[in-house]
Amino acid sequence: MKLTKTFKAFFANEKSGGLLLLFVTILSLYLANSSMQADYISFWDNDLGGHSITHWINDGLMTIFFLLIGLELEREIYHGELSSIRNASLPIMAAFGGMLIPAAIFLALNFGTATQNGAGIPMATDIAFAIGILSLLGSRVPASLKVFLTALAVIDDLGAIIVIAIFYTTTIAFVNLAIALGIWALLFVLNRMKVYNIIPYLIGGVLMWYFMLNSGVHATITGVILAFVIPFGNGDENSVSHKLEHFLHKPVAFVILPLFAMANTCIPIESDWHEGLNHPNTYGIILGLVVGKPLGIFLFSLIGVSAGMCTLPKNLKWAHVIGAGMLGGIGFTMSIFITILAFHDPETIVFSKIAILIASVVSGLFGFCYLKYTLNQKKKTKSKIPT
Repeated sequence: MKLTKTFKAFFANEKSGGLLLLFVTILSLYLANSSMQADYISFWDNDLGGHSITHWINDGLMTIFFLLIGLELEREIYHGELSSIRNASLPIMAAFGGMLIPAAIFLALNFGTATQNGAGIPMATDIAFAIGILSLLGSRVPASLKVFLTALAVIDDLGAIIVIAIFYTTTIAFVNLAIALGIWALLFVLNRMKVYNIIPYLIGGVLMWYFMLNSGVHATITGVILAFVIPFGNGDENSVSHKLEHFLHKPVAFVILPLFAMANTCIPIESDWHEGLNHPNTYGIILGLVVGKPLGIFLFSLIGVSAGMCTLPKNLKWAHVIGAGMLGGIGFTMSIFITILAFHDPETIVFSKIAILIASVVSGLFGFCYLKYTLNQKKKTKSKIPT
């Protein structure tokens, strides 16, 4: 399978971004449990224009992250792995399984309790971390596995966005929502009129964000819907969508996501922290990500192929699908994001974050070791074939 120049650049950015996320997360946990604990934690709570720094990151800067996700999704739909039913069917089936089974496991443990609202937490996959771990395996990774995992994670992000929009919206201010959607409609008209100047879209996006923020629907949704009115054209390097996506990759990977990680992982870990994990909520998160993700991704992929709904690409083996499922259990960014929306009790949020970190580390290690063993076995088999 030949990889496009755009995909290679995307994969490289996600690889570097994933490794940086790992570093800043470790740094944040260290500072939150060092002699600088009080100053470090209070820094993120500082008031800035009526909101904390963490709030501005989660509701403001993360909108740009969601804009990038929307642009990536648009590219995949028009020119990438999602551009044809044949190519898209396998990662779509895998993503459905990777969302439904973890949610089912969580609800089986939490249905009817105060924490049942957290069912969306184990549904998410952190694309940067997942690709970052996969990249550590080097050139042994087949192109089909890179594409499968990337497409799976992008669809997974879309699923998480839909979950946020539907299930984590409480009260709606319909006037503000109508204004936000009206601005979107106006930008859509500009798109149809082939207005290729990016300025009106960016100004409209900021206004949309403001009214969406005050509508009750989470403001980050603005980023996704804005992406689909940015002119795509023929998708080449001169298109407005491509230029904006290319421009956003580095600030998102190297500024926005690291800031999000640091602001949301400044967790003071007490000596009895493990006792707080003895709860159906944390069991549901850990089992959903570590067990539910690979089980759902593999099972639904197998059902899809067996039913003739999709095909396994060349060089992609079932062992690779299982390994990709394990890496899919790295929830991190999106899982933490949904945690903040799902719960209001600070203690529940803290222990949910710890559960996400544990599950993501376990999933990452399992996925890396399993794929390393699988790919090494394949390499040994090839070396034994006489020439």
